[in-house]
This record gives sequence, structure tokens and C-alpha cells, in this order.
Amino acid sequence: MSSPPLSVVVLAAGEGKRMRSHTPKVLHPVAGRPMLGHVLDAARALQPAAIHVIHGHGAEAVRAAFPDADLHWVHQAERLGTGHAVKQALPQIPDDHQVLVLCADVPLIRPGTLRALVAAAPQGVSVLTVNVADPAGYGRILRDGGDQVHGIVEEKDATAAQRAIREINTGLLCLPAGPLRGWLDTLDTGNAQGEYYLTDCIGLAHADNRRIAPVLCTDPDEVQGVNDRRQLAGVERACQRRQAEALMRDQGLGLADPARFDLRGTLTVGRDCFIDVDVVIEGHVTLGDEVRVGPFTRLQDCVIGTGSEVLGHCDLASASLAADCRVGPYARLRPGTELGTAARVGNFVEVKQARVGAGTKINHLSYIGDARIGDGVNVGAGTITCNYDGRAKHVTEIGDGVFIGSNTALVAPLHVGAGATLGAGSTLRDDVAADSLVVERGERRDIPGWRPGRDEH
Repeated sequence: MSSPPLSVVVLAAGEGKRMRSHTPKVLHPVAGRPMLGHVLDAARALQPAAIHVIHGHGAEAVRAAFPDADLHWVHQAERLGTGHAVKQALPQIPDDHQVLVLCADVPLIRPGTLRALVAAAPQGVSVLTVNVADPAGYGRILRDGGDQVHGIVEEKDATAAQRAIREINTGLLCLPAGPLRGWLDTLDTGNAQGEYYLTDCIGLAHADNRRIAPVLCTDPDEVQGVNDRRQLAGVERACQRRQAEALMRDQGLGLADPARFDLRGTLTVGRDCFIDVDVVIEGHVTLGDEVRVGPFTRLQDCVIGTGSEVLGHCDLASASLAADCRVGPYARLRPGTELGTAARVGNFVEVKQARVGAGTKINHLSYIGDARIGDGVNVGAGTITCNYDGRAKHVTEIGDGVFIGSNTALVAPLHVGAGATLGAGSTLRDDVAADSLVVERGERRDIPGWRPGRDEH
């Protein structure tokens, strides 16, 4: 017997007052992405017929964050409870569908768990539960003498005996659309919160002799909801731990301390890579074989070639490194930086929109922007490319094998021919011929008897 079509309803209308934020709760990030995005990914993995997102507080911001054509947005103008929320989506869901209800503030839910929840309810109802040491704040799962689930009671409506139950409702349920329509029509607000509870549908299903299948989740982190900053931080660390373990297990990544690693995007690594403590990975980052990343470093949208090393306290964004490069410590590579094979960028060096040739060294205290530097160039300490004239950016071109002395200013647009030597302390405004020595300094002036602030009267 084939399974009925599946419609997913994601509850994302809550304000999240305990977050104390202007940002809608479901847009707060976990691992660099909004919580709602994680839930949508898990839902899409099931290939449902439709995904309906119930939104309310901050509706425009929530919709703008997910301009996906595959989402059906349903606005809950009055937030009267979870039952009321799901009812808003039902006019768009056929009676023969299963309805999988997800919570946008439960971002670590796995697709495999959702598949098990759906599979448990082909004709009846399933509810995802978890056993916790401290059930405070959660709805309790009610079972009869035969251990069959017959209802869910919210904590504010529970008796003292019911509050002692440690099996809780995660908020994730799967129900048949046709009967659900009738159950929602009979809900009332006669409870401690004065709301229409979706969880009351479990008791109504039991009264209709519907089978209610509990699906026990064995990982409390997976179903942890987020209502405040403390819980958000806890979910973040659980997510990072999950990602670190997957990278070590599946890709063989070496991590100095998995608890001090943050992945806020995707990371692909080759063999024998090692990442030290307090490294942040953002966007899409690829590491070749035998890449080492030092502590307190951020990599964003970077490609790091085989055998390259990024030392500690560096910041790299949209940069590409060929094989055997060495960067840092305390270096910054801004977008558009391309380093050739075995290039060196040292401490307190900033590079942006520049191609740096193979074997070129920029070892100390320099700024290289909007430049094309050839192979085997030595850039002395304190060298800068003066690439901005107040109106436009200009390019500096440096040929192969150029030696640039310390404290040199290169005023773009400028072309330095291959093999030239530029004397320390020079300020160059005109092109330099190949294989020439250029020294350009101002004439020295001695002013005897001068002191700052002297009274001239």
C-alpha cells in the first residue's frame, strides 16, 4: 500500500519575546543560518507535496529571508495558539494528505527522524517524544494502563502527578488532513493559556479510535526548542559538535579541540588537514590535502591549496591560495586575493583585489591593493600600493623578479618592469623600466633651532 501524499506545516509565527530582540525568533542564526532554514532543509529532504510556513511576527522580514518558490506562505494575523496556526494552512491541503507539523524553533531535527515519524502514521497519528531529566515547561505525554498514548497535557494545565512525567511532547506531529480538519473545528480555549492547542487533537484522535504512535527520539539535542538566548547558545554548541564529529568521521579532518570549532557554512577537506582551536569557517571553504589552519583564524568563501598553511590570527575572505602558500600570522586577505604557488604573506599584511605570483614574498607590514604582482617578487616591509585617488581605484603592475625596498609607496596607475630594483623609502609615480634601479626620495632639509609650538612674536 502506497503512502498518502505529504504536506508539511511549519509553525514560524511566534514573536519570541524571551529573545528580547527586534529580529523575529525564527531568523536567529544557528551555525550561520536562520533556524527556520535548518527546518526547511529537513522538510525538503522528505520531498513533500507542499511546504506551508505559518508566519506572523515580522512577517515581511521572514518572507524576505526565504524567497523560495517552493514555499506556501500562510499569514496568522492573530496568534491564538498552535491549533489556530495549523488551521490557517488546512484550506490549501487536500483531505487525503498526511500533515507533518514542524516547529521553526527546533532547528536540529534530522530528516531521518522525520521519515520515521511519517512512516509511523500511515492511517493514524504519530507524535515525536523524548525523555528528559527536567521536563519543566513542556507538554507531558499521557499513556493509559496499556502504555498507549491517549493525550498530551500542557504543563500549565497538568496535575502534580502529570508534571512528574518525564516523557515530553517535542511539538512535532503527523496527522491525517481530513480528520484533522474536524478535530481543529472542535478545539476550544478552555485552558490556562486561553489558546487553541494543537496537542488537544491527540486526545480527540484517541476518542475517535485512531491509533496514536509515539516515536521516541533518543537525542534530546535534536528536538531542543529555542525560546531564549541561553537555549539558542545551547543549540549552537550542539550543532557545532554534530558538524565537527561528521567532519572528523566522514572526511578525516583533524581538529585540535572539536568543542572550539565553528562551521557556519560548508567545509570540504582533503587528506591530513588540521585545524587548530577557535577557527571560524563561513560560507563555502575548500581545503586541499595537508592544509593546516592556525588558531583564532576566520576563513570565509576560500579555496586553500594543497600543502598551504594559514597561521594564527588571520582573516581570509573570498581568497584563493595555490599549493604550498604560507599566510600569517596576523594577515588579512580581502576579496579578490589570489596567491600563486609558494607565495608568502606575512604578519600585518593586507591584500585585496590582487594577484600575487608564485614564490613572491610580502612578509611584513604592507598593504597591497588592486595589484598584479609577478613571480619571485620581494616586497619589503612597509610597502603600500596607493590605489585610490579619492574618486577611482587604479592598478599597480609589478613584473617578475622585482625587488622592492622597505617603506616604498607605489602610486597607481603604475607599471614596474621585470627585474627592477626599487630603493627603500621611494615614492614612485612614474613607470619603471625592466632591469633598472630606481631611488626616488625628497631632498633633505635641516632647519636649525626649530622647536614645536615656539612663540613667533
